[in-house]
Amino acid sequence: MRQGKFITFEGGEGAGKSTQATRLSEALRTAGLTVLQTREPGGSEGAELLRELLVHGDSARWDGPTEALLHYAARRDHLVKTIWPALAEGTWVVCDRFADSTMAYQGYGHGIPIDELLPLHGFAVGNFKPDVTLVLDLPAEEGLARAGRRNLGGTRYESMDLGFHERLREGFLKIASAEPRRCAIVDSTQPADDVARAVTAAVAERLNVSL
Repeated sequence: MRQGKFITFEGGEGAGKSTQATRLSEALRTAGLTVLQTREPGGSEGAELLRELLVHGDSARWDGPTEALLHYAARRDHLVKTIWPALAEGTWVVCDRFADSTMAYQGYGHGIPIDELLPLHGFAVGNFKPDVTLVLDLPAEEGLARAGRRNLGGTRYESMDLGFHERLREGFLKIASAEPRRCAIVDSTQPADDVARAVTAAVAERLNVSL
């Protein structure tokens, strides 16, 4: 059986990742593919429990290294229990966030040197990477305003200061520019329909599929 493809969405708060992941999943199913849509942190029973610890509570609940460890524990469980078995069965997996988020949030955002995160990444994930990553980009201030309208209660990350969010935006753009064959930067200030068209075009081109 042919291995499935792994597609991830990345970007700051309010960029529209969940909406676009759903729209892409629907387009892939329409094209006749079997698709699993999932998210991080989360996507497996154990990872969803860790998600509650990571996204709720005071913004200072964890320091950067603790967050990174919790994220990679959740990611490992997600891979072992959900992502890798689905890919082995030929299912295409669409994931709202993956390891690039740890590099951006805990690395660029919290200031953990990337060289210190890479051994942790190698231990938990190995050489496994997404086939395609869509980086939905918009100014941090606009993203936070969108997130605030969507979620009145907010999350730990949404409550962090603007400087943090500007650093993680810069991080995502650096990650994408370093791996242009894997990553496509999509202007998320556009209307949702235009973003969806850009996303499907990028996936169609990189994975040679008609959408």
